[in-house]
Amino acid sequence: MDFDLSKKYEPKEIEAKWSEAWVNADLYSAQENTTLPPYSIVIPPPNVTGVLHMGHALNNTLQDILIRYKHMNGFATLWVFGLDHAGIATQNVVERQLKAEGKTRQDIGREKFVERVWRWKEESGGQIRHQLKKLGASLDYNRERFTMDPGLSAAVQEVFVSLYKEGLIYRGEKLINWCPRCHTALSDLEVEHEEGKGKLWHLRYPIHGTNEVLIVATTRPETMLGDSAVALHPEDVRYQALLGKKIILPFVNREIPIIGDEYVDRQFGSGAVKITPAHDFNDFEVGLRHGLPRYNIFTEDAHLNELAGSFAGLERFKARHAIVAKLEEMDLLEKIEDYPTSIGHCYRCKTVVEPYLSMQWFVQTKGLAGAALQAVKDGRTKIIPEQWQNTYFNWLENIRDWCISRQIWWGHRIPAWYCECGEIVVSKQDITQCPVCKSSALKPETDVLDTWFSSALWPFSTLGWPDESSPLLKQYYPTSTLITGFDILFFWVARMMMLGLHFMQEVPFREVYIHALVRDAQGHKMSKSKGNVMDPLHLMEKYGTDAFRFTLAAFAAQGRDIKLAEDRVEGYRNFCNKIWNASRFIIQAALPHAKTDLQNIPEASSDEDQWILSEFFQCVNSVKQALDDYRFNDAALTLYHFFWGTYCDWYLELIKSRLYGDDLQAKQQTATVAVFILDQALRLLHPFMPFLTEELWHLLAKREGRYLFQAAFPQVPQENILGTWRLSDQRINKLQKMVSKLRQIRTETGVPASQKIAVWVYLGKGNKAEIQSLEDRMIELGRAQKITYIDQKPSEPVAKGVTGVDEILVYVPLTGLIDIEKEKERQGREIKRIQKGIDAVSHMLTSPNFAQKAPPELVQQKNQEKQELEIRKSEVEEALELLK
Repeated sequence: MDFDLSKKYEPKEIEAKWSEAWVNADLYSAQENTTLPPYSIVIPPPNVTGVLHMGHALNNTLQDILIRYKHMNGFATLWVFGLDHAGIATQNVVERQLKAEGKTRQDIGREKFVERVWRWKEESGGQIRHQLKKLGASLDYNRERFTMDPGLSAAVQEVFVSLYKEGLIYRGEKLINWCPRCHTALSDLEVEHEEGKGKLWHLRYPIHGTNEVLIVATTRPETMLGDSAVALHPEDVRYQALLGKKIILPFVNREIPIIGDEYVDRQFGSGAVKITPAHDFNDFEVGLRHGLPRYNIFTEDAHLNELAGSFAGLERFKARHAIVAKLEEMDLLEKIEDYPTSIGHCYRCKTVVEPYLSMQWFVQTKGLAGAALQAVKDGRTKIIPEQWQNTYFNWLENIRDWCISRQIWWGHRIPAWYCECGEIVVSKQDITQCPVCKSSALKPETDVLDTWFSSALWPFSTLGWPDESSPLLKQYYPTSTLITGFDILFFWVARMMMLGLHFMQEVPFREVYIHALVRDAQGHKMSKSKGNVMDPLHLMEKYGTDAFRFTLAAFAAQGRDIKLAEDRVEGYRNFCNKIWNASRFIIQAALPHAKTDLQNIPEASSDEDQWILSEFFQCVNSVKQALDDYRFNDAALTLYHFFWGTYCDWYLELIKSRLYGDDLQAKQQTATVAVFILDQALRLLHPFMPFLTEELWHLLAKREGRYLFQAAFPQVPQENILGTWRLSDQRINKLQKMVSKLRQIRTETGVPASQKIAVWVYLGKGNKAEIQSLEDRMIELGRAQKITYIDQKPSEPVAKGVTGVDEILVYVPLTGLIDIEKEKERQGREIKRIQKGIDAVSHMLTSPNFAQKAPPELVQQKNQEKQELEIRKSEVEEALELLK
């Protein structure tokens, strides 16, 4: 074997080699009809228009860790890959292409437009597939699904028709989110709310039959033309005499009632609010309670219609200015105030969304929601972290009917036909004749289904349903785990629960892990407008995919957002280099002398070898427990500390003298243990760092046709084996503490690392024979001249350290080693410098202006800075004390 390995890990070529090899070897295809226990995940399907962003990177890294971990532990795994057709987003992409050609979709017609979208999908869509392969995602690419492929289309039709026949899908006129530019209804998720500064207009509404007015506050004066009532809180003592009276609505001279409703917030404005059921969701509900008429005053492109009288034809915001000006002219404008607002925008075209009264298709959700609610309450599905359960419960307990129709051309056309006789026919097959009047003059529904409708079937439609004989469906449903962001807990997770339980009579997944957001280093949400977006592809290219993946995992703590900075990825790139160089050392210095059997735990007689075996299997136990509990950060950091700290910094240093010594038996035994631990550690690291570990695992041994994905994950041996290593474990721990204290003394007193030191040991309760057995290693690792045992405290200047075991003290005589007085002066200056920094930060934190105006993350940062300075001051003071 060629041992001439590069001194630096170069990820690009290695990543490209293994990414291609894994796919060519068909590693990730799910097994059918196997007796192995199943473990399955369905990918939250990325949009066919999408590219890999930070949310995708985190989400898919965590899923890949679980799939690799479970597969190596003997599970038959399936990670379903697929793409969402993303109705509005994809239609917008193709419409922009047409616009560049001077055309619209109306110019070419629906049929040719849909053909063109399919062509775009085949040619350009799905680039995220290639990016996920670059990430190392172990998806079953051979079973790729698309929410508009024939199988999923059949599932969509089956579900729609079944729900319609059960009375759970209906058509009706209700208030929905409407995009005036895209000319379609939107789901709540497709509406992005932006906080901003708005106005609160106080309008004077004349009271019928009096000379009095009622002051009504509104953030949308243009909708007054659609008012059906003015509402007061029924217990508001200011207005008791007005309940039941009427208002004369300006401009349209419509008489509208003054009603009492507990919805009214008495603290908002004057305590009187206008009720516009056709243009406000809360007002719509008030209107239902009081039987109010609905006046839709807008056209589909948000211009005022004929009900607006003289304002008809004006665009909504121009109408606002015109109406306010006219009110002021008529002395019906009381005042205008600044007021914070949250305005909804279409997630694709950024147009301000309009609450709009429209005839749409809906799913009646209350009946479906009950089963989804109960499944989490009784533990059939577990949501992690648990705090998200209450959010899930709250949404399902207050659920509204789901608007599932969209007025676009790309998507699943609703399988309904309209007859002139008024009959609506819903069918999985095309209808040519009305079943009631036998007319053939049927018009097909032109609306398509909400993208989330097909996505809600994802856990079972991707496995072959409605063909209930599908081997995949039998083997892998219900799926094991769903990993997703909190932002689609309602719009996707809850809907999958509702439809999975309804059609499969079983939950769609056993556990749902909700991951947090990836934010910038200051904790701000990433956005293009802020210019703080980090590109995962750039970070992968610059630092390597393994370093990027490990960074995400290391910061993926439950319930806490990830603050990502590029230097953190760089830090874990250094960890990759550490793994590479440690492996390079083992391959060159240990592998030639090791026994080739890497399947069984090797014989170990030395303290070092028994200790590393004990430490390793403790690490295995901790990693397995952390991954089972979705504590990805704990698993990653345990691996980091074991490999860098325990294995590299201690074990490899401890065994060098044996590897380079003349005792061939000792050399072979230690070399075998060192290679075994490296082999097992690479398996342990593989779910986090697939590329680097695969390369090194193959360098360790000839493994043609085998891959780490297929290798066994390390298993903790029985207690009787672990027990044999415990004494060595204790002895090496004592050695570590003594050497660490010597190294600390060197650092704190300024003794150069290259200079050998005398060491005096006061044994306390320690066993002299045991400590003497560690002398050689202590001299080597502590760079000591010799070890002298003493019975009392030395009289000359020394640096003292308490080792933390058996009351053992270590002393380093300083006479002739350093200039003691000069070192005292230096450390005294350092204490003053640190204290100056503490005073400055303390002054800032106690300043009233800072406490009131500074962002919370800055206050937290300054508190942490103060704490770190105080710790550092304490360390220097302790070092100074040693010199006295």
